[in-house]
Amino acid sequence: MHTSRGKRKAFFKAKKTETLTFIMSKKSKNKWLSEPEKHDYPAAESYLTLLYDQKTVAKYVKALSRAPMTSFAAKDIFRASQLPLLGITNSHVRKNHMKIAAGKKLSPLLLVRDPNIGRLVIADGYHRMCAVYLFDEDTPVPCKIV
Repeated sequence: MHTSRGKRKAFFKAKKTETLTFIMSKKSKNKWLSEPEKHDYPAAESYLTLLYDQKTVAKYVKALSRAPMTSFAAKDIFRASQLPLLGITNSHVRKNHMKIAAGKKLSPLLLVRDPNIGRLVIADGYHRMCAVYLFDEDTPVPCKIV
């Protein structure tokens, strides 16, 4: 099948633009809020309730609300959590990925160290974490950790 030169040029121009957009967005700096949003704490509590008793959950959520902000490389958070990376086909990851590309600020993660299972629990922010990782695995990710 013969393709006209004009169509071929348009195709390669579109591909070049897609690649350029991807490269530019890979280099864009992730923007973060200075503190987790208020609704992140009840979300963390809901998730932690699936893993721990109510007394332990209350202790973790209270400690998270008082914990100082810190940051870790995205790849280190993933390794410590031992969770699978969700791809861009996940609607929540895609939504956060688009926020990053648009330069919108994301809420920091809420993390819990669990010595009993020997891993890090992402109490809130798993989909944000996946979206950030897809941009740059070395990027520092702001969080609170207890």
